[in-house]
Amino acid sequence: MANGFIEELRWRGLLHDSMPGVEEHLAKGPQRGYIGFDPTADSLHVGNLVQIMILVHFQRCGHKPVALVGGATGMVGDPSGKSAERNLLDEEALRHNERCIKAQLERFLDFNSPTNAAELVNNYDWFKDMGFLRFIREVGKHITVNYMLAKDSVKNRLETGLSFTEFSYQLVQGFDFYWLYKNKECVLQMGGSDQWGNITTGTELIRRMDGGEAFAITTPLLTKSDGSKFGKSEGGNIWLDAARTSPYKFYQFWLNATDDEAARFAKIFTHWTQAECDALIEAHAKDPGRRSLQKEVAAFITTLVHGKVETGSAIRASEILFSNASDGLAQLSEQQLLEVFEGVPQAEVQKSVLSSGIAIIDLLTDHTGFLPSKGEAKRALKESSIAINRAKVADDRSVTTTDLLNGKFLLLQRGKKNYFLVKIVG
Repeated sequence: MANGFIEELRWRGLLHDSMPGVEEHLAKGPQRGYIGFDPTADSLHVGNLVQIMILVHFQRCGHKPVALVGGATGMVGDPSGKSAERNLLDEEALRHNERCIKAQLERFLDFNSPTNAAELVNNYDWFKDMGFLRFIREVGKHITVNYMLAKDSVKNRLETGLSFTEFSYQLVQGFDFYWLYKNKECVLQMGGSDQWGNITTGTELIRRMDGGEAFAITTPLLTKSDGSKFGKSEGGNIWLDAARTSPYKFYQFWLNATDDEAARFAKIFTHWTQAECDALIEAHAKDPGRRSLQKEVAAFITTLVHGKVETGSAIRASEILFSNASDGLAQLSEQQLLEVFEGVPQAEVQKSVLSSGIAIIDLLTDHTGFLPSKGEAKRALKESSIAINRAKVADDRSVTTTDLLNGKFLLLQRGKKNYFLVKIVG
């Protein structure tokens, strides 16, 4: 299977550009290839997941993936795709981020395979003892300024301003490739299409410094169907760390994909074969209202990142949210309840208010502000559009502590989509 990697990328829609000869070189047998991840945060996000899956597919095709955590390059900052210079992190923050990212990568790649085990490297290890003078003598002299200026990552920033630090980034990343080529027999670097200039600087350094041959492959930059940046939600990045993005919210990100997006995601982010993907896409097209493809994709990726237990909880929470059953809410833990209704308007009410019971009209207006007036509350109750914890209520209803979810919450609802969460305190 070692000679099928390029074809694997093609049918998955993951091949943007490749250097001549790379397919023939990979066909010779298992090869090493790497992708770099800069530790600018203590978690990777779903935008990084494209490159993680490239390494996964690479390993599944019989090759040896190398994941480079950029402890050194993270201190410089890559100008590719950026309109302004990034804030640089201190070494302590970078070291912490590296440890977190390594732990995340170990979920996806097999580091114990007897034939093609994945490997983690940190470019800080070979840069920490290299002084500036040595670097410009041994590396800088091989690449001309004209060559560096011709790169899109540089040209696109010349008018708005580019520091020497960022200008030098392609040399630093290029030396990574050279070091891995010399010390790890790594002949291939992969990355997003915005990395082509940085990667080819590495192949040029290998040619000029050692007379060797190395290769580059890039993948398309993934965007949503509306053209917006992939991996972003209204709340910002969708992170792989459960502490930053809950498994429920992570699951919802994939579940909310359009049909076209779900079909692309099935090919990019799963281990499914081409035949399996085609069958699922075809079955979904016969009854798109069931959203079977979105559910399959969301479950697979959430399991990949967070495991079966958390995925099961996310699915159950999702089913409860979108069902009409009133008893399902009681099954949610406090954390799940807060995750499910994140962003919903909230108010706090003293527990003493509920001790002897409170009229529903007073709760809806004076104590929470969910509805602006008692007149409107009476109309809504008469229309039977008010629910507490998903159960419809009448205007003579009294609310007590026995109604609380997890002993501290009430979920008010008007109509199908207008939610309000009440937290009981004191």
